[in-house]
Amino acid sequence: MRSSVLPVPARPGKRLRRALVGVAVAGGLLAVAAPAQAAAGDPVAVSSYAYTSAEGDYIGQGGSGTYKDPQSPVRISGTAESLTVRLPDAGWSIDIAAPRGEKLHPGVYRGAERAAFRTGRSPGLDVSGGSRGCNEVYGQFAVNQIETDADGNVTVLDASFTQHCESATAPALKGTVKYRAYPLSYRFQSDPGDYIGGGLTVGYTGSTSTFRASGDASRVHYSASGKRDDWSADIGAPKGQTLEVGKTYRANRFGDDGLGELDVSGNGRGCNTTSGEFKVTKLALDEAGELEAFAATFKQYCGEGGTAALNGTIRYYA
Repeated sequence: MRSSVLPVPARPGKRLRRALVGVAVAGGLLAVAAPAQAAAGDPVAVSSYAYTSAEGDYIGQGGSGTYKDPQSPVRISGTAESLTVRLPDAGWSIDIAAPRGEKLHPGVYRGAERAAFRTGRSPGLDVSGGSRGCNEVYGQFAVNQIETDADGNVTVLDASFTQHCESATAPALKGTVKYRAYPLSYRFQSDPGDYIGGGLTVGYTGSTSTFRASGDASRVHYSASGKRDDWSADIGAPKGQTLEVGKTYRANRFGDDGLGELDVSGNGRGCNTTSGEFKVTKLALDEAGELEAFAATFKQYCGEGGTAALNGTIRYYA
């Protein structure tokens, strides 16, 4: 059994949630496409650590690196009050803590102090590596996902941080740390002249935004809310068909003329007609055939003969 700590919106069912921490569930995920496509479409939890260090940063020594389990084991201990992620083979340790008396939840934590010695209402952060550590820490971190089991132990984490060692103006160490996390995000890049995206490039993650998805093997409705924005996307197979992982579909708004359905809108802006394409990269259903996890990329043109595209990537626990 597992519980979430003030999570981003709960997924529709529980079978995938259990699978996230490796609890076997008979028949838990149903593949949507042929066997080879099903293997490609199964969501995979990620445990990893990546960092970039500015020149002069004492901890990272101006370098960068990426480590991924199982090649570089990632271990976690602690609760939502205070946790530690260690990479024993690589010599890294990351301490993240809520203000004393509180629990970590998705959000951005500014004004972090060295975790073991944090004062008042300050959150805690302490990243060390290569036997090098900070006496004083200045920084911030963002929690995109965090979940715990029945005993309060952290079982899922997706976080990023910026740390300055000894002074607030010291060169920065930046990094991301994941433990058994499934990607959860929405990103888009809008060409100049695109009506929906306004020519912007924006990303949304669990620290600032919430996400929802529902649907079945043939059609998915997705929404993202955050950063003063609200987005929605309808993605569907051609009428009478089911979505196939790995297949690229030509599409329009209503999914007619033998095409797939693609209709992405945001902040009250929508297209009367659309053209474009999408590709489903991950898709998992529960035993009832309802959506559990979904990932896709799309390119949408708004209006007849549109030439400015909205390009996007959807990751919903996949």
